[in-house]
Amino acid sequence: MIAEHARRSPGATALLFKGNSVSYSELFRTVDNTASGLLALGVKAGERVATYLPKQPENVYGIFGTASAGASFVPVNPLLKPKQVAYILADCNVCVLITSGQRLKLLQSILGDCPNLHTVVIVEDSLPTLEEAPKQTLISWPDFLRSTPTNTQTTPHSRIDTDMAAILYTSGSTGSPKGVVLSHRNMVAGANSVASYLENTAQDRLLAVLPLSFDAGLSQLTTAFSVGASVVL
Repeated sequence: MIAEHARRSPGATALLFKGNSVSYSELFRTVDNTASGLLALGVKAGERVATYLPKQPENVYGIFGTASAGASFVPVNPLLKPKQVAYILADCNVCVLITSGQRLKLLQSILGDCPNLHTVVIVEDSLPTLEEAPKQTLISWPDFLRSTPTNTQTTPHSRIDTDMAAILYTSGSTGSPKGVVLSHRNMVAGANSVASYLENTAQDRLLAVLPLSFDAGLSQLTTAFSVGASVVL
């Protein structure tokens, strides 16, 4: 849905964040670079990539870049504590985490509980100074976006609409949080349905009030992108 509007209206605003705007062409380019970065890290089809960030453009790039690469994204509620984050990362075998340096410092004590996690992407220009060197590879955002896949991974993994696109975790009010699987078809159908009954158009601006880790929060993005509207983060 992003690629379509990047072709039709490349200069149209896709994201608004703290006084800055991102056009659909810029969004498409960064999502594509994110997908390439994940492929360069060796992420395979269906593997899990988590984002642990507040509502900011890098969270959006991580979510849609993961889907574009043919992997499955896991948006983690930014309000969760380290032990809760560790549970989710281990429960669905996350292999790459996209987060900030400050949040990585909070998570440092639990990274050993996530056996499949091999890389942490830091959404800043430089890596944080940590008390202990983690076992995981750390990579800064600029270096990540410049990463180039090997010759055997120059294109995203092939996928069909019934493939798993995302795992969204429940709040855990009745026990441990449970992962809810969404396919690419689920996401597109849901976005089209909401945009239809709200009668959204490309001229609309949607305010993203809810965390992107919730189904309704994620829908704030997919609904807007389905019609070429703007999202205020």
